[in-house]
Amino acid sequence: MASTEDKEASKEKASSWKDSFYNPRTGELLGRTASSWALILLFYLVFYCFLASMFALTMWVMLLTLDDYVPRYRDRLPNPGLVIRPNSLDISFNKSDPLKYADYVRSLETFLQSESTPTYYAHNDLQVTVAFSMQEKYLQPLVAVKLLLTKEDYNKELSVECRVEGSDLRNNDERDKFLGRVTFRIKVVE
Repeated sequence: MASTEDKEASKEKASSWKDSFYNPRTGELLGRTASSWALILLFYLVFYCFLASMFALTMWVMLLTLDDYVPRYRDRLPNPGLVIRPNSLDISFNKSDPLKYADYVRSLETFLQSESTPTYYAHNDLQVTVAFSMQEKYLQPLVAVKLLLTKEDYNKELSVECRVEGSDLRNNDERDKFLGRVTFRIKVVE
């Protein structure tokens, strides 16, 4: 009798495992009836249709804000910043010692050669003249400043401010000191 009970128990275990996948008595598949599966599928169908319509609506509203003729995002800044070469906002040297200002001259020469623009320069008694021509591929204009120092200007720290002037250019924003302007100090000792 024990062997019959074991056979019945093993049949019951096998049938219970098979019944968990599909139960022919109740018609359940994975523990759910056909109507339960239909309600789940209907819910997800409505849910994903709602999500798709929300995405389409937000894309449509976003596309309404774009202009066909003016780009919304631009790579270039509307107001230019200025950079000084040599890379120093405090320039100080002795005019009678050429080794003191040789680094500044070398830095400027290296920068001008890397820009691949025709340049002409001569320095005579610390009056440097630099001529720039516009590059064929417009990247940024180069501007030179020639300081004509008098005897009264020597041995003093002079503050020089260069600004970009234009009808639609800003150069007086106190939060951004380099927006459309650059200020540097120079001291030439005799």
